[in-house]
Amino acid sequence: MSMISEQGGFQWPALMRLGIKGLGLKPAEFWALTPAELLLMLGAGSGTAPMGRARLEELAKAFPDAQAGDGELKGQDNG
Repeated sequence: MSMISEQGGFQWPALMRLGIKGLGLKPAEFWALTPAELLLMLGAGSGTAPMGRARLEELAKAFPDAQAGDGELKGQDNG
């Protein structure tokens, strides 16, 4: 659920429910917070950023796939 509306503003009813019911804030405590503080308390932005193209290419160089026709993965002992 996004806390930003399609018009670019905050979805205040949803934020109030999460802050007051979910976090147990009193109304005065809720309104004393900045939007950034509230979103931080709600866990927004706590996830890891997705892998970018540069990191994917770095990993591909470090761990290359087997060449076509090798018949097996490198580092694998099929003996």
